[in-house]
Amino acid sequence: MKTIRHHWAACLLVSLVMSAPALAQEFRIGFVSTERILRDANPAKAAQAKLEQDFSRREKELNDMGNALKTASERFERDAPTLSESQRAARQKSLVDQDRDFQRKRREFQEDLNARKNEELQQVLDRANRVIRQVAEQEKYDLVIQEAVYINPKHDITDKVIRALNASR
Repeated sequence: MKTIRHHWAACLLVSLVMSAPALAQEFRIGFVSTERILRDANPAKAAQAKLEQDFSRREKELNDMGNALKTASERFERDAPTLSESQRAARQKSLVDQDRDFQRKRREFQEDLNARKNEELQQVLDRANRVIRQVAEQEKYDLVIQEAVYINPKHDITDKVIRALNASR
């Protein structure tokens, strides 16, 4: 259903542009690359730096925990032939418990990181959309699109949006 609406809207747009040359010259289309905004705009860079700062301690703890688990596992493999059956079973159980704990903490870390990343990126996108509207209104664009298979560079207003986004605080 959504594809049909997009197809219908595209056909309508093409027919308007083709049928009325005077209208076509007045109709202004702009394109904005969301990917470039999220990569190059200062608010996006600040959000990424904030995420790295907020999650670096937990990431280091996880890396340390993973390294400790690896070292303990290697030590167990090396010592296993000389251990009694009960010692071997106890250390093996301990390693399994440590691995389960490590996997759980890593999953929680990834979920927390993804949730915060989505929040931060949504804030950047909300600000970018406000700036896109401002640029479109100031420069009298009739249509601004954010995704396209191909776009003529003369319609790309991403740099204007990034400059305006960087200037706004």
